[in-house]
Amino acid sequence: MPENNLFPPEGLRPPTKYTLADLKRAADSGQILEGVVQRCDTEHTLHLSLNGVAAQMPRQEVTAPWINGASRDIAVLSRVGKQICFTVSSVQSDEKGAPVALLSRRAVQERAMGYFLEHLRPGAVLTCRITRLESFGAFVDIGCGIVAMLPVERMSVSRVCHAKERFREGQKLLAAVWTIDRERRRITLTHRELLGTWMENASRFAPGETVRGIVRSVKDYGSFIELSPNLSGLADAREGLSPGDGVSIFIKSIRPDRMKIKLQVIEKLPPLAVPEPLRYQITDGTLDRWVYSPPNYEKEPVETDFTCL
Repeated sequence: MPENNLFPPEGLRPPTKYTLADLKRAADSGQILEGVVQRCDTEHTLHLSLNGVAAQMPRQEVTAPWINGASRDIAVLSRVGKQICFTVSSVQSDEKGAPVALLSRRAVQERAMGYFLEHLRPGAVLTCRITRLESFGAFVDIGCGIVAMLPVERMSVSRVCHAKERFREGQKLLAAVWTIDRERRRITLTHRELLGTWMENASRFAPGETVRGIVRSVKDYGSFIELSPNLSGLADAREGLSPGDGVSIFIKSIRPDRMKIKLQVIEKLPPLAVPEPLRYQITDGTLDRWVYSPPNYEKEPVETDFTCL
């Protein structure tokens, strides 16, 4: 089970209808709930309707102040129309006697971050959700709206130029903790270790097969073609190819001792309507050491030692 199952990312809890009695019990117990923000008023108070019960979240309770960008208006405005986690601070009555639940997302984030800083260590596998994609990496919700960075170079062994080449916003994924800066409350992630070793990926292919691939880089001497996110091969030079192109490729040879795959491009292919799902070899627990290269690899092993981080 992923190490953040107590504090999952926003939007991954199943939809639930809360009764007034549920909200009052949650106010007493501190239970974490989730709902969709309907609007943000001129005072930057967020408004929700929880199965007909009005609920409000004041501006200062929307985001913990230590979260990067928490003081910006967009941190509040961007919540409208999205799932948001919260605890119920109290249930009061308005001037007409109707119940109004007062909510706090900040309280949830304080609890979640306290838990993460105490229990997580490098190598811990987390369930995550992509919130924004940039050329340098992806911003990832690791729990209750707490955002960590997944650098582009940690996404896979196959190199990509922009996070959008690997992920889409809102996508659920697994990642492992790479580094933790407890003083600054900053967590960075890595993803490639969960996608399998060279042999685990190469075992899905055989010389003589023709399969689909993606052009990742084009050089004078040939093109690097991705067979899977953690496996690439080199095809002979061919005109008309650009990074991101889909191609059909003939597999000429697979050499585990040199970690080399020789390919031949057959033709360009139209883009896939739906991206292929990621295949994870590791889905939970905490990694200590991960070796990508085959046992008989003739050079220094390609590995990640989480105990040294």
